[in-house]
Amino acid sequence: MERRLYEHYFGTDQKGSFTGKYKCFYLVWFERYQYINHAIRREKEIKGWTRAKKNTLIEIDNPNWIFLNNEVMEWPPIPDNNP
Repeated sequence: MERRLYEHYFGTDQKGSFTGKYKCFYLVWFERYQYINHAIRREKEIKGWTRAKKNTLIEIDNPNWIFLNNEVMEWPPIPDNNP
């Protein structure tokens, strides 16, 4: 997760990417999985949901939409500290 946050934060100059286009690098919700195949299955499931259903999922655990980046790593990341 730390690596992905780093990539999102410093990848914003990649104009063709979703992150680059929308400048999104704040984390408001996440789930942890022991096995990557379970995480991938869940990600595919959630990607098929409506925005309203995704918002409801976030608001169950994070009703104020607080940025959770600091729970995963030091934020903002330092360029020389590439994970």
